[in-house]
Amino acid sequence: MSTTSIYGLTLEQLTAWLGERGHKKFRATQVWEYVYRKRVTSFADMTDVHPDCVRLLEENFTFRTLAEHTKQVSKDGTIKLLLKLSDGNLIETVMMRHKFGLSVCVTTQVGCNIGCSFCASGLLKKSRDLTSGEIVEQIMKIQLHLDEAGQGEKVSHIVVMGIGEPFDNFTHLNNFLTTVKDHKGLAIGPRHITVSTSGLADKIREFADKDQGVNLAVSLHAPNNELRTRIMKINRAIPIEKLMDAIDYYLERTNRRITLEYILLKDVNDQREQALELAQLVGDRRRSLVNVNLIPYNPVDEHSQYQRSENDSIKGFYDTLKKEGVSVSVRLEHGADIDAACGQLRSKQMNKEKAG
Repeated sequence: MSTTSIYGLTLEQLTAWLGERGHKKFRATQVWEYVYRKRVTSFADMTDVHPDCVRLLEENFTFRTLAEHTKQVSKDGTIKLLLKLSDGNLIETVMMRHKFGLSVCVTTQVGCNIGCSFCASGLLKKSRDLTSGEIVEQIMKIQLHLDEAGQGEKVSHIVVMGIGEPFDNFTHLNNFLTTVKDHKGLAIGPRHITVSTSGLADKIREFADKDQGVNLAVSLHAPNNELRTRIMKINRAIPIEKLMDAIDYYLERTNRRITLEYILLKDVNDQREQALELAQLVGDRRRSLVNVNLIPYNPVDEHSQYQRSENDSIKGFYDTLKKEGVSVSVRLEHGADIDAACGQLRSKQMNKEKAG
């Protein structure tokens, strides 16, 4: 049986693949709508597709490369899936309920090489990139759960903020974005999609040139090189000056707002002086196109040196940025009663398997 995911082809790629095998363009559109609009999970269910085409698809593709290992459901409606890949590796996918719709957070790599010192995702080094099909299938797993519930709900937003560095898996990331945006399929609007990067400056520039039309978030977490290097080792290779130059290029090229993500760590980066430094870093010329998103920290057992900032410190940091004229928000928390931190459920499961 093939382990190549049907979700791994964009519509253009599917059209070309079928065309090379003697099938007309309309056939690809027909198959595509079965996959993403009717959401069949078997080629045999494509009842009005020519049998030769169905047979060809069955011989070369599959719908299932991810198996559900563990499912956690929070009292606030958050769903967290631990998924097993065909090679036995584990990844996480999370669905969150918001007033504006249903958002899914997807993973792009098995493990992470960025090595942020506060993050559960980086506890295990990257072993491989996910294919675009494996990333798309995470969305489809959630959507099929919603379909089974029978309430007519649909995934409306995507955040690429799960395990891994998306820009370190650049080609598969862009194929994924092309697939989920396609108006003949899931039709998720680009303004409803956010990609988060730890700050790969060259890829930020390349992403600006590709102009996928989606939102970009950059994990900053510190306003100066000394502190950022201490908590994010990527800053040794890409210091803040180089990162901000890339951000400026992105802003000039796209004229699209960017989010600077800032996890608040107690007595590490949550003081007034750091808020003032951050306001200075944003500066006057970037102010209209930059929003700072403050993120309350979810403690991770393996990173016990970090604690969650006190509510007063979060408020004080927020107020200082506001007074300095910086656009700022505080991220709403979801799934607080389950393994909320990204990579936490996966890490716990792997520790269990080692102990066993």
